Amino acid sequence: MAKDVLPTTPVGVAADGSLPLPWLGSALTQAAALAKAHALLIVGPAGAGQLALGLLLAQTALCEDPAAVRLQKPCGRCGSCHLVATRVHPDLLLLLPDALRVQLGWVDDEDSKLSKAETKPSREIRVEQVRQAIAWAQQTSGRGRGKVMVVHPADALNTTAANALLKTLEEPPGRLRLLLTSADPEHLLATVRSRCQRLRLDLPAPDQALAWLRTQGVADPDALLQAAGGSPLEALAWARDGVTPALLAELPRRVASGDASSLAGRPIPRVVDWLLRLAHDAQVTAAGGAPRFFAAAHLPGGADPAALRVWQRALQRAARHDEHPWNAGLLIESLVTQAGAVWASPPSPGGHVATRASAPASLHSRR
Repeated sequence: MAKDVLPTTPVGVAADGSLPLPWLGSALTQAAALAKAHALLIVGPAGAGQLALGLLLAQTALCEDPAAVRLQKPCGRCGSCHLVATRVHPDLLLLLPDALRVQLGWVDDEDSKLSKAETKPSREIRVEQVRQAIAWAQQTSGRGRGKVMVVHPADALNTTAANALLKTLEEPPGRLRLLLTSADPEHLLATVRSRCQRLRLDLPAPDQALAWLRTQGVADPDALLQAAGGSPLEALAWARDGVTPALLAELPRRVASGDASSLAGRPIPRVVDWLLRLAHDAQVTAAGGAPRFFAAAHLPGGADPAALRVWQRALQRAARHDEHPWNAGLLIESLVTQAGAVWASPPSPGGHVATRASAPASLHSRR
């Protein structure tokens, strides 16, 4: 799942000219030099705001204010900008995984069944979606400024879907512009990458990120921003879900003691992500480095290297299978129990850590 989305993701520049995210200004300036590129690949770390930038560039391409068009920045006031901001512009298509659309609340009446379906919405962009998008691209522009297709994240294109998009990427019909996003472009097909110009989007500087988080009502954002790896969007999403600096401060020692109580009731993907960050910091500090996600004072010492490697592999297996309908409580307890072994007891002969539960092992067997 893409990590640069919020419960309410800002779309385009506002009527007062303010950017949806203040750190997008430099990327918007760089994009002006690539205005003639028919396919743009927005590359940057997860949580940098790729979706917001893609929508901002779409608004720029479709803006109908002549002065704004010359400046390569949308006015935020014309009819086209309003239609983009409300996501009803006839010449803008957002190609997203169904699961992300549900998460964002961007589900219209025709596909409201997504939020009511018994099966989980797909986390992939399916070939059927791409074929429908290609058919849309071949239709006449509704407002005469061309068309824009935003593919977010392009990493979610499965192989068949990516191959189906290649012809359109190489020879877009009419005045179509394609804007793709990716946090890991090396996982995209080489044939997709080669058809796009790249635009780099970096995380904002810590001071800018902290200042923005305070404007969003996060009173003490420092620990949240550090644990989120510098991503203000992820830090804000955590704050809105009730994650506090106190929880993050006590989490490493609780996990090291095998106590999973502070993780109870939280989604498996988020818990696994936190535990992977903790395992990363444990490995770095054991090698004499500085932790990235947690404060050094909050990290327990004395991790057993062999047990740590076993735990990391279990976490990676759990991350690959977080869509499986596991019993969340049992899986989280199993992973935290193994963490307790990392700091409390040495691995048994053969490199395996004895645990009270076996969910991670079953993950491996069901791959």
